[in-house]
Amino acid sequence: MSDAYLRQILARLRVDTGPNSPARGVQMALRPSLLRWAGQYLVSMEPSGSFAKGTAIRGGTDIDIFASLSSQVSESLSVIYNTLLNRLRDDGFGPRPQNVSIGIKIGGYSVDVVPARRHGPTGEFHSLFRRKEQTWTQTNIISHINTVRNSGRAEEIMIMKAWREQKRLTFPSFYLELVTIEACRGHKVGDLSQNVWTTLAYVRDNIKMGVFIDPANTNNRISDDLTAKEKQDLADAASIARQATNWNQIVE
Repeated sequence: MSDAYLRQILARLRVDTGPNSPARGVQMALRPSLLRWAGQYLVSMEPSGSFAKGTAIRGGTDIDIFASLSSQVSESLSVIYNTLLNRLRDDGFGPRPQNVSIGIKIGGYSVDVVPARRHGPTGEFHSLFRRKEQTWTQTNIISHINTVRNSGRAEEIMIMKAWREQKRLTFPSFYLELVTIEACRGHKVGDLSQNVWTTLAYVRDNIKMGVFIDPANTNNRISDDLTAKEKQDLADAASIARQATNWNQIVE
């Protein structure tokens, strides 16, 4: 019964990520602006984040676009980020500066654009600007996508994201994904309600002290993306969820 209830929620919140998904139309709408910004140095602009991982839900960011620039670009990552911000502003997208991404709206869709510079002429390693810390980090988006897609935990992740959104919690998506995968380690794939229940206990007991490392960069501690207070808020919310007597008290 619990699994059936949670899968009803998944059916309602699941985002179409197929080749004909309306959200993919944002690539076409965005391409002229990115070409004006980067010209011949634009290597690719592809879906990334939750959309590419198959864990996107309605109410979150509809699609992330990863804009890969050639390693031949000599400008600093700060300049790369801010020139894209200005281009999107000049082109009428009303951009919002975030941390490594820039948030825009296209035809009712929430879009996060992530500018990055490739490390060399080939390969998937990129450098990103981290605006809040005024520094940079290395990442490999393909590694992130594969880590999540190969985990077999997409359903649990999507329910945890719905809980996050409905409780208005701060919990960056990749961090949430890594935590859910770790919490479910060794548990039966497809045992949805039990696995979410287990994940909530894991968040309650471990989120404050647990260390999570970017699988593509051992120097990037994903768990540093939240403050101590934000982690305490997550632990408190998970504790309340574990006291619920019905699933509709946890997620709707």
